[in-house]
Amino acid sequence: MSDAAAQSGAGEVHGCTALAGSSGGQRPTWLTVRTSPDGDRMVVTLSGDLDLAADQELQQALRSALARSENGIELDLGEVRFCDCSGLNILLGIRQQALGESKTVTIRGISPAAERVFALTGTMPLFAPDGDGNRGDGDDPARAAAEGSDGPDPDPRVEVVQLRRAMQTREVIDLARGILMAAFTLSSEEAWNVLVMTSQNTNTKLYRAAQQLVDSIQGDPLPESVQNQLSAAVAHVAGSRAAAADPE
Repeated sequence: MSDAAAQSGAGEVHGCTALAGSSGGQRPTWLTVRTSPDGDRMVVTLSGDLDLAADQELQQALRSALARSENGIELDLGEVRFCDCSGLNILLGIRQQALGESKTVTIRGISPAAERVFALTGTMPLFAPDGDGNRGDGDDPARAAAEGSDGPDPDPRVEVVQLRRAMQTREVIDLARGILMAAFTLSSEEAWNVLVMTSQNTNTKLYRAAQQLVDSIQGDPLPESVQNQLSAAVAHVAGSRAAAADPE
């Protein structure tokens, strides 16, 4: 990554860190973190790959931004090109820390790659600004609008369950990715894409698809529909890799 690319970004840049790692040993991954003040909050812009490779350094950068803010962090994920459950877990962790300090962590922009993992895990509402979707699973926005502008207050018990669910499912999903990486010589990103494609094409929750794959290693056969879509997803990812390596 060039110095110009690493330093780009609107506003007064308070800090910029380029984090290098690896993804399945096939290609380097990069995550650039840019922070800038915006009133009583800090804007943290992430660019590149949001995954386990940048775990410790990213946590440190987020904690530093949180400490320098008065009311919390605004995350700009519009330039994130890859995000998995490891990256999401980092953001959930800083959000939990912010709540303990009576601050908030919200999302002001998000790329399709990042939005997909939030949608699959149902965690986007946890990062919504107050009064704009920050509610539990049991609250119906349409019903609240029909009954009046004052919707029900978020139930903290629902939020805790939602947060715990997202963090617990990471272990199973990461285990399934490891199985795919070992079985088909895939990178971490490729294994993630195979899981997502299988989940979407079988209309199965991502966690459920991962659990079925893990269970199959222990002797439980994969459902035929899942097995077919998994094979098709692996073939698609392998074909994309071959095409990228040999564009002619």
